[in-house]
Amino acid sequence: MTPVERQPRITVTIDDNLYLGREGQTILDLARENGARIPTLCFTQQLKPLGACRMCVVDVEGTPTPVTACTAKAADGMVVRTQTPALEKLRRETLKMILLRHPLNCAACEINGTCELQDLAHRYDITDYDLRSYNVPPLEYAPAPWATPLIQYHPTRCILCGRCVEACLELGEVGAINFKGRGANTIIAPAQPSETFKPECTSCGECMAICPANALTEAMGKPHGKPWETKKVKTVCSYCGCGCEMELNVVRNEIVGVTPSRTGVNQGALCVKGRFGYHFVNHKDRLKSPLIKRNGYFEEANWDEALNYAADRLAEIRRKHGAEALAGLSSARCANEDNYVFQKMFRGVLGTNNVDHCARL
Repeated sequence: MTPVERQPRITVTIDDNLYLGREGQTILDLARENGARIPTLCFTQQLKPLGACRMCVVDVEGTPTPVTACTAKAADGMVVRTQTPALEKLRRETLKMILLRHPLNCAACEINGTCELQDLAHRYDITDYDLRSYNVPPLEYAPAPWATPLIQYHPTRCILCGRCVEACLELGEVGAINFKGRGANTIIAPAQPSETFKPECTSCGECMAICPANALTEAMGKPHGKPWETKKVKTVCSYCGCGCEMELNVVRNEIVGVTPSRTGVNQGALCVKGRFGYHFVNHKDRLKSPLIKRNGYFEEANWDEALNYAADRLAEIRRKHGAEALAGLSSARCANEDNYVFQKMFRGVLGTNNVDHCARL
């Protein structure tokens, strides 16, 4: 019996249906396990519940005000209502307040069609016309730097859900960003260092990957294609031997971005190289054939010619100056088996221990 199965059982009534749950479950977890649909925006399985967006509010019998389903624990005998007219009206008004900061220019957005915020706006039938009733002019924000130059922050798109802040704490274990300002002027900004806390962003990109509103984008990336013209190619990162799985976002045979895979050893995480270091694939200066320097200039050669040249020069140097005059530098992009054979050749055949690996440099 697993630890989950050993948890005490409870019975909870949700929308007149009796469900069997586990002690410690939130109302949202129990509802989703049984197909009850409760809208969310700030909630994601990767992070602890935030309760920031207030879209998942539900009525619990015996409580004077609605509670957030993502943070409220289910209790034995609890009676919950999730779809009353009052709750739907409250959620719609909450979403309208959120959209006051976020322009509804979905047609021009790169995540049009795959946006959680857009899905909710469609569900509650909210348009620009609905927002005009508040008569609130759009706010102007000064250019806001992010914790890394690899990511650009768009404050007019930001809905202050707090996902990025929590991801930096939980997933990145850094805490390099935080809320700044008050009221309508609140933005997300680099955390201010103190005598005891000096956060340094590692450019892991977890904040960008978890943003539901496209408020964080690659600063040096190319414009991404629309979801329906983007081909997802599942592959393994080639930068080291960890074997992180990821999906390359390909538009017209060119990589425009990387999406981490939720499977594999990385479970959705990527380092700075795996997430942002894809531009070499289509770079105009990328080598496509071996080069041999002749008369001070590099010239293209075929593989047989290059390998024969390298073997002759290694043998010549060893004969004239000894094995210690040789050194080999291996590549992190090679398979472990290739790197094993490489070091074996230098140690067993050429007779030198001068072998290193580019991942250490």
